[in-house]
Amino acid sequence: MNPLPELRVVDHDDIAWHGAYCDYVSLVFRQADFRRWCEWRQWGEDYRAFCIVGYDGRVLANASVSRMRLRVEGREVVGYQLGAVGCLPQTRGQGLARRAMQAALGYCGSTPVFLFANDSVLDFYPRFGFAAAPQSLFEASLQAEPAGDGRGATLDLSDDDTRADFLRLAAAASAVSERFAACDYGRIATWYAANGYASPLIRLDHDTWVFAEVEDGVLTIEDVFATRPFDLSAALPHLIGQPIHTVRFGFTPERLWPQARAVGAEADADLFVRNLVLPAGPHRFPLLART
Repeated sequence: MNPLPELRVVDHDDIAWHGAYCDYVSLVFRQADFRRWCEWRQWGEDYRAFCIVGYDGRVLANASVSRMRLRVEGREVVGYQLGAVGCLPQTRGQGLARRAMQAALGYCGSTPVFLFANDSVLDFYPRFGFAAAPQSLFEASLQAEPAGDGRGATLDLSDDDTRADFLRLAAAASAVSERFAACDYGRIATWYAANGYASPLIRLDHDTWVFAEVEDGVLTIEDVFATRPFDLSAALPHLIGQPIHTVRFGFTPERLWPQARAVGAEADADLFVRNLVLPAGPHRFPLLART
């Protein structure tokens, strides 16, 4: 008889287990991969995986925890974001994902916890005390032309020096919103870049780097990492290479573009919170801060 699966907590320095964790992620989340992110040495001290491991060393189920510095209605709140929650398809129905969740939540204690889920598991998280918290989409109508002196430089986070500079900037950057956002999540943002899911990273100046792209006259600003206040309306022509008529935001833009309006509910990801009271009214947690 094979021994029962056991819990193993995998941290940034448990390098021997990173491969098994990456294998699990690629099997459960077909469009996600952690290999390049690990090669970039982005698994930091704030990321911890609660793995249920089989006798053969495979990760069968998991719930990962990211410790985060949140901004909620102008206050700094320490919280945890869960990610990579699930189990291998062939092990479903054995309670393994539940064991991983219980271990992760036991570690979090009474601290605020939140996560983003897909619509196939929406009935799973309320069993652990989570409540749904809808997110909104924000945009603004704006006619703008490219700057005469050109767009800012596009940066490549696969370059070690550029990535190190980005992490230093992200650690010092102000939260993009005071309603519901986060600080110092550069290592999460690099996951999106490592997997090709982030917009191009444009350097406006030494202190201001922006993930943004234009398609069919619509500028989408996914995220802004800036260490000092700046005028987005003045900087915007340096983010585009063609005329635009609309700006969309991957975060709540009340600080950078207060005239933006909520235009509907975000449908691609469902937010669940536990021990966390969010502001009334529309808001959107930054896209590149999600695990």
